[in-house]
Order: sequence, then structure tokens, then C-alpha cells
Amino acid sequence: MNAPLSSSPHLPADQRKALIVATVIELAAQQNPGQITTAAIAQRMNLSQGALFRHFPSKDAVWEAVMAWVAEELWARIEQQAQTGASPVAALDGIFTTHIDFVMSYPGVPRILFHELQREEETAAKARVRSFISRYRQCLSALFAQGKTDGEFSPLLPISAATTLFLGMIQGLVMQSLISGVALRNDDTTQSVFSLYLNCIRKNQ
Repeated sequence: MNAPLSSSPHLPADQRKALIVATVIELAAQQNPGQITTAAIAQRMNLSQGALFRHFPSKDAVWEAVMAWVAEELWARIEQQAQTGASPVAALDGIFTTHIDFVMSYPGVPRILFHELQREEETAAKARVRSFISRYRQCLSALFAQGKTDGEFSPLLPISAATTLFLGMIQGLVMQSLISGVALRNDDTTQSVFSLYLNCIRKNQ
């Protein structure tokens, strides 16, 4: 995704689609996603709109492909942290940091996400987001349940609420970054938010 965009007409279809997705995410970091047209995407890639439509039949299809890439890429990173964390607490720490780092690397992603979710009509891109969030919640719920069993978290911890607050914590940090116009950073302030959250759910010593 970080590779430079190529205007070569001889790229395999899969590589061309990946470059289109990358271009949309790049454009979204620089302008209102609602104003990104297929013409703007094609122009950025030195393609004709006809060439773009050979890979995606509509703008909605492009947006679905973007959300599919985000879901697959972010999920792979989250799943790795969940599986390799030495403990539920370590796994949650890794997931939090990984998610923040992902947003830092692709600042256009949350802008696209918030724009898409504001649309009244149902779209394939929205369905992708819902499926991803459902899988994310299941992963977090399993970690909270394991943490309760291991004695890391309070036995009274409400798992559904803890899961909602974890996701809300990240979404809140991202939203505040967008409101302030200051790029999200994985700094002491960001980490202190996670530490405060963790202190609230850990079992009292």
C-alpha cells in the first residue's frame, strides 16, 4: 500500500485494483472524501475513467474495495496481537497500539469511514464495516473473558461494556484528532488514555 503509484498500463488487474484503493486512501487524507470523484481518482493515477471502470463498475464498488482492504489489513494486525500477546492485558495493549499506528499510517481511512457511515442508504461498504466491527468485538470479548478467568480483570467486569468502551476510546481519539486538525500520535497522552482505561478494568490488588 505504501508503494509509489504506477501509471503503467500493463499492471495485472489485482495490482491495479490495489493501486486504486491506495489512491483513494491517499486522496481522502487530503480532501473531503465526499468530494472524491472517479474522475479525480483516474486523474491522480494518470488513467482514463474508462480504464478505472474496467476494474470497478461504480464509485460504490471502489468504496467497498477500500473498506474490504481496511478490514482485512487491520484485522490481520489485530489478530496477530491477540494471538501473540503474553496475557490478555498484553494483547489489549498490542491491539490498542496497533490500531492507533494503523490510523497514523493511513489518516485517510477514518475520514472515509466516517463519511461512509453518515450515508442514509445501505451500502456494501457499510456491510463490510459492520462485519469487521462484529469480529473485532468478538476478539475483544474473548480477551476480557480470558482475563477474568486468569484474574487479571475484575470478576465483575461487564464484558460487553468493556468492549464498547475499548472501541469508543480509539474512536474518540481519532475523532478528536479530526476535530482539532492535529494528526493523531501515539504519544504519552494517547498512552495515558489507555492506561486509565486499563486501571479501571483490572482487578483490584
